[in-house]
Amino acid sequence: MARELGWYASFSVAFGFVSIATGIFTTYGAVLSTSGPRGIWAWPISVIGQLSIALVFGALAARIPISGYSYQWVSRIVGPVWGWIMGWVSFAFLGVVVVAVDYTIASTILPELFHYVGTTQNAWVITAGVVLLQALLVALSTRTTHKVNNAAVTMQLIGMIALTVLLFMVGAFTGKMDFAHLFETGNVPASGYYGLGGANKAGPFALAFLLGAFTIVGFESAANLADETKDPARVIPKAMVQAVVSLGVLGFLFLLAVTATAGRVDGVDTSATPVATVITAVLGSIVGKILLVLVVISIFSCGLVITLSGTRLVYAMSRDERFPGWRVLKRIDRRTETPLNATVFMMLIAQVILAVFSRSTDALFQLFSAATLLPAVIYAGTVAMYAARRHSLPPSKGFSLGRYEVPVLALAAVWLVYELLIFRDASFRAPWVYVLVLCGVGGIYLAGLIVRRGRAGLTMPDMADVDRALDTAGTAAIDSAAERNVP
Repeated sequence: MARELGWYASFSVAFGFVSIATGIFTTYGAVLSTSGPRGIWAWPISVIGQLSIALVFGALAARIPISGYSYQWVSRIVGPVWGWIMGWVSFAFLGVVVVAVDYTIASTILPELFHYVGTTQNAWVITAGVVLLQALLVALSTRTTHKVNNAAVTMQLIGMIALTVLLFMVGAFTGKMDFAHLFETGNVPASGYYGLGGANKAGPFALAFLLGAFTIVGFESAANLADETKDPARVIPKAMVQAVVSLGVLGFLFLLAVTATAGRVDGVDTSATPVATVITAVLGSIVGKILLVLVVISIFSCGLVITLSGTRLVYAMSRDERFPGWRVLKRIDRRTETPLNATVFMMLIAQVILAVFSRSTDALFQLFSAATLLPAVIYAGTVAMYAARRHSLPPSKGFSLGRYEVPVLALAAVWLVYELLIFRDASFRAPWVYVLVLCGVGGIYLAGLIVRRGRAGLTMPDMADVDRALDTAGTAAIDSAAERNVP
């Protein structure tokens, strides 16, 4: 695979995975029902927490710039067994999150856009088709995939900024802008609003953090394309941090505009797509339809990046001979110069997960919950291991936390502990079952791997050897492309 990705491509991967249009559109209704309008104030806190994680991940990406992110990092920080566990959990996350994202198109947006009744059956069929199309793009051409994603991210940036400005301007002009609504609890009781809840119940405001926790994830996907990025140790940390900051600011302004106008719009509390309901009421049906189209494009782009990231993780673990079926999955197709087999595998896994969850009438909530829990586990494990072994890391090649390392780690630790405590709520039982089942399957394979090879057989290659191999492979791929007159 050639090193051909620059800063904007890396930024677009991080931005496209996070996709505030996708996250806010998917979870805003849940925030209104569990936390009320006041719940949006959890967003900036979530952004700060996720930014602290992005900074830690940036420091790791600058030291170990290899595809496979947490799998590679933890393998070298602590040991290959812990690294494998982190890689398997990351695989479980990427498998479920692509289904969660794509299922939103079929279950909520298309029925609203084309005015038909959504069912579990037609949502299953449509989502399966979207997953297949994304896999085809990723399998056939990395270059085309990034062109599609770059265009989608640019459209999302322009569209979200334009919508935010229009909502503020038209809302103020028509008198529909009510800033007092930002501090109301709606149908949620104000008593005990900020409480942590009981043993099996999280408080109303605590549940609001899931909006940011579900949306501001996946920025590390830029690090999962390190083998294909020019000067990854410098480019990737910068791209991840800038993606989180820009998404956090733009997302909060959009939430303020939507929520301030929602108080004077009828039917928001009962709408399956409250964001679209507000925009249609304030800006008209045509703009409302444009928003839905924009969200479809954003969600498709998000799913495309997730598929790309999942494929690279499977490829990275297979290249190290540590993934089921690694002999087949580590191959690079000579014609497309992509890990074709790994892409097909990720697509099949997504189809299986879709089949399991789609039979439930509450499939979207269960998928959304699992896709929020798993990255929290990955982030917590990676940050904890970085904190424990940071003095033995390789030297930075482009980004360092310097004197801010300890404060950033402390902030990340506090945020992650709080976030994981939210998942003690009884409503998240199904996601925990999914996590435990996938970990059980992975544990069986890991045990067999250790029995066959022993711990010594899981030793990771030296970073200097990896750098030389990747540089040689990247140069060869660029030369090969030049011979075929590929820019």
